[in-house]
Amino acid sequence: MPEPVETSSPDGVDYGWVMQTTFVATIIVGAPLVAVLSTTATLPTWADRAEFAIRIGAPVWLATSLVVFAYAKRKRT
Repeated sequence: MPEPVETSSPDGVDYGWVMQTTFVATIIVGAPLVAVLSTTATLPTWADRAEFAIRIGAPVWLATSLVVFAYAKRKRT
């Protein structure tokens, strides 16, 4: 079996895991949330739709990243 190209031995929080988990969780939670909230808004153009997705998605991403980081910090061994 060949050796892995990259290895990591993080001291403390594994930021790679935090970033990957934040990405996946934000898609799982954020996409449906943006879709549901977009039904109550008037979005006639693609620019309006993109701006709406950013305005809703950014806080979702931030909250998700903080929760995942706090979980990783608490559960580190």
